Amino acid sequence: MAYEHAVVLTGGIATGKSSAGALLKLFGFRIIDADAIAHEILDREAARIAERFGAEMLAEGRVDRRKLGERIFADPAERKALEAIVHPPIRVEILRRSEEQERLGKPYLIDIPLFFETGSDYPITRSVVVYAPRSLQLQRLMKRDRLDESEALRRLDAQLDIEEKRRRTTWVIDNSGDLAQLSAECERVKEEIVKAFS
Repeated sequence: MAYEHAVVLTGGIATGKSSAGALLKLFGFRIIDADAIAHEILDREAARIAERFGAEMLAEGRVDRRKLGERIFADPAERKALEAIVHPPIRVEILRRSEEQERLGKPYLIDIPLFFETGSDYPITRSVVVYAPRSLQLQRLMKRDRLDESEALRRLDAQLDIEEKRRRTTWVIDNSGDLAQLSAECERVKEEIVKAFS
C-alpha cells in the first residue's frame, strides 16, 4: 500500500532541509524529492505556464524559475494558478515512486517542502521538520538568495510559520547550530524513525 512506510521530510524556506536530506541519505534513507519532481514537471508544462503567465516566463524553452517565483510570491492568486497546473502531476509521480519504495518494506522519506500547506494531498501521518528559528531563516534566506529584507519576508510569509510546523510534526531536527550539530540531530532522528517502524 502506498505511503505505509513513508515519512515526510519538510521544514521552512532556508531552514537547511537540503543539508539535512543529504545527511539522512548518508545514514541510509531513500528519498523521494518532490522539488526535483516539480522541476521536471515545470519544464514538461512549460507551454501551459507560458500560456497562463506569459511567454516572458520562459528562457530558451524552459521555465525561468526565478522570474516565476517573483511573480507567484507577490500574488497568492497567481500562486494558486500555478499550483493548479503543477500539483496534480506531482502527486501522481510521488504516488508512483512511493509504490516502488513500498516493495522494500522499509521506511523512506518524501521531501515535501510545503507538506503542512498542501499535505491533505498525502495520507502520511509521520513527518520530520528541519527547524531553525524565523530570525535565522530570514538571515540565511537573504544571504543565500541575495534578497532584500522585504522580499525575503514576503517569501517567509508565503509559508506556514516554522513554529507551527514544529508543533504539528512527529520529529524535529534542530538546525540552528553548525554542521556537526545538524549531523548529530539527523543521526538521532534516524534512530527514532527506525525504531518507530521496527
